[in-house]
Amino acid sequence: MDRFTVKVIAQTPNPQQVIYAAMHQDYAEHFVWDERDRFPDEAKCGDIIVKSLLAGNRGHYGPLEHPQIVLNCGWFPHSTMQQVRTHRVGVSFDVQSGRYTSQRILDVVEGKRNVEEVFYLRPLGEYSDRQGKHYAYTETQRQEDLEWCLAACHRYHQRIQQGLSEEHARGLVPFDIRQHWVMSANVRSLLHLLDLRWKADAQLEAQKLCELMWHPFAEWVPAIAAWYESNRLKKARLAP
Repeated sequence: MDRFTVKVIAQTPNPQQVIYAAMHQDYAEHFVWDERDRFPDEAKCGDIIVKSLLAGNRGHYGPLEHPQIVLNCGWFPHSTMQQVRTHRVGVSFDVQSGRYTSQRILDVVEGKRNVEEVFYLRPLGEYSDRQGKHYAYTETQRQEDLEWCLAACHRYHQRIQQGLSEEHARGLVPFDIRQHWVMSANVRSLLHLLDLRWKADAQLEAQKLCELMWHPFAEWVPAIAAWYESNRLKKARLAP
């Protein structure tokens, strides 16, 4: 998992002030834009949001939907992309195509890329399945799987040379080819995703994705992140 990467492309500035403005307009008689120069500062807005919206499980999450963050996620296995893409409410994705980005598979055959730059295999170690059965993923098994991935690259190359289209030939490669994607989420939808994919029984790679998303999120909305860390993080509560 050493290649897994999450980078911020863009994010709404002053997100806690934005949430404050939305919350304030819910009960303000006046047009809140007119007093934008008198809003509390970003940190104070964060405190107000926690006290007025989040503390005590008040459940009024609507104002959290306004600020957006756009993330570039890289080198994750296809299965992880599928897991997070399931939760689309408030989240948008643009995912690297298997039809138009196949040169990397051919690069493995030509010796220009390492197999593990293109395909993901889990690290060596002890694992358990959904029924609690424990097993070891050994060096021998992993080496055999690397050889399988390399053989699949050669078969892919052969079929492309024979005239098959990329979308036809890609069905021959291992499922967990690495993919990059861009995703955008609002504060509420990202918390929803963290609730579902950073719990103890979530798949290992999805948990790592959540961990990497968490750092820029916590810097972006620190008061909300601090509340979430104390009250919901990894507690598998029903997502808001």
